[in-house]
Amino acid sequence: MQISAIYPGTFDPITNGHLDLIARASRLYPKVVVAVAANRNKAPLFSLDERVALAKAVTAEFSNVQVIGFDNLLVDCAKQQGVGVILRGLRAVSDFEYEFQLAGMNRRLAPDLETVFLTPAEQYEFISSSMIREIAQLSGDVSCFVPDLVHQSLINKFAAK
Repeated sequence: MQISAIYPGTFDPITNGHLDLIARASRLYPKVVVAVAANRNKAPLFSLDERVALAKAVTAEFSNVQVIGFDNLLVDCAKQQGVGVILRGLRAVSDFEYEFQLAGMNRRLAPDLETVFLTPAEQYEFISSSMIREIAQLSGDVSCFVPDLVHQSLINKFAAK
């Protein structure tokens, strides 16, 4: 049996840390769905369409990675995509409690879905999209934390504001 995975997130913007997890997951699973959440509870810098387009562009090298946008329950999206694993990243101990609660709720809603946690490579442990947005908004250099296309998109986004 081949089990595919879904890697959900807001990806506002997608970072090198996200790409590290995607690359590693692409070696573990025959299909990885990067699911970009609309996330009504946040006010994202990039629109859902922009985030999906950026994620598609920077994951194009992975033949078994598909990028979609979604605006429903993650467990429903996972079922629609035919995956059996929800992939989540853990950067620090502070992420664990929240992720543990999410995993428990997802298990309750969809007992047939498993949650698997991956930790990022050491050089990406501290990177978060919110930090990247804040540094970029203040004209800081985030080029080593995000792919070139994302870096340019951040520069363009803040130049337009």
